[in-house]
Amino acid sequence: MTKLKVGDQAPDFSCPDKDGKLVSLKDFIKDQKPIVLYFYPKDETSICTKEACEFRDKYQKFIEAGADVIGVSRDDAESHSKFTSKYSLPFTLLTDKGGELAKLYGAEGNFLSPGRVTFIIDKNGKIALNHSALLSATSHIEESLKVIEQLKSN
Repeated sequence: MTKLKVGDQAPDFSCPDKDGKLVSLKDFIKDQKPIVLYFYPKDETSICTKEACEFRDKYQKFIEAGADVIGVSRDDAESHSKFTSKYSLPFTLLTDKGGELAKLYGAEGNFLSPGRVTFIIDKNGKIALNHSALLSATSHIEESLKVIEQLKSN
């Protein structure tokens, strides 16, 4: 498990979204905006649903701060499509079949559950925040907004 630290280069990746289209970090970084990359265990579970809905409810604040949000779990595209539709999620959800992306980012969790880890990736592709909170659905969201506001003012 590689534990990424603030200042580390964020590893690039390509994963399918809810429509099966391959999406890579480069697709977002090319727009020179920060990215919230959050890993969560599973669609439709209580804490993960609360987390996704909190990101949804704060999504406009992230956009106004110049950032975008990407959620990642091991669920397949069909599950993500249903989850997105059911809760009106405006951001991208990616499928990490087998957990390879989580391993790359050091967010794979433990033997009981995949991890709940949020990364802020700055416009240059560097890690600006690494926040792990397996049992907290929302603590990292406000912290992420603060970090993005700081990046915006730098």
